[in-house]
Amino acid sequence: MMRIHRTGHGGGTAHRAGATAVTAVAVLTLATTTAGCQAQASGGSAAKPSSPPKTSAPATDDAKPAATPSPSTAAPSPSVSAAPKPSPQGRTLMATGSEGKQVRELQARLRQIGHFDRSPTGYYGTLTVAAVQSFQGKRGLSRTGRTDTLTWQKLVAMTRKPTAAELNPPTSRPAARPDKRCMTGRVLCISKNSRTLSWMIDGRVVSSMDVRFGSQYTPTREGTFSIYWKSRHHVSTIYHTAMPYAMFFSGGQAVHYSADFAARGYTGASHGCVNVRDEGKIAALFDQVRNGDKVVIYW
Repeated sequence: MMRIHRTGHGGGTAHRAGATAVTAVAVLTLATTTAGCQAQASGGSAAKPSSPPKTSAPATDDAKPAATPSPSTAAPSPSVSAAPKPSPQGRTLMATGSEGKQVRELQARLRQIGHFDRSPTGYYGTLTVAAVQSFQGKRGLSRTGRTDTLTWQKLVAMTRKPTAAELNPPTSRPAARPDKRCMTGRVLCISKNSRTLSWMIDGRVVSSMDVRFGSQYTPTREGTFSIYWKSRHHVSTIYHTAMPYAMFFSGGQAVHYSADFAARGYTGASHGCVNVRDEGKIAALFDQVRNGDKVVIYW
């Protein structure tokens, strides 16, 4: 059908005024033109009169006319459809975006047999999808990247129940030797060399976790700072991304949880913040750190 375009400058009013001024002959011409536009839109040329209906159906084979099916061999009614076949791999248990203890166990079991090369995070992201696809391909399963019942059963049969240390290892790599500035007081001791954060009180390591930093274009500052503001459910006002458990130490730079880090690992980078990929660890750290606690970032 033809459309009358309205504009913000009164164009719609002019069209309506013009439309009321057309004659009955113009209306008839418009209807004829509209029908022609519709035909050209679908077929590329003006519509042609349809042929008279045929009285018999064409044969399905050039050599033989189609036989009329007997009642016993007639095809089923089109309205009756066969029941969908169940997936040969069963119900999906975990997939992209899943979180929790079962995802952490999945990652730990995959790590036992060499399909997941990092610490469990409890987040089902692109790295976990790739690990599951690798496992499925080796076992002759469809490489969906989703953990269905058959994939899970095969994985459990090939692995053992993960230990607490396997489920919650301190860090992917050993934490670096603490800088001397970290040896007194309450300190977030952050090494760019080992990519680890150690929460220390009077020279004793309370907990450690994996971290990543800003890119070369948005580097994380180095030096000695202090926590001046904590925001549990923070959202960046610049990049509009979630920064849960944010602990700000220098301008807009903060230590916080990163779902992207949990999903993609070190293939990404922050905009200058110190990203933590284990949400459970950063949540516990957030509850312990106080405003005024020291932050040391060093090589």
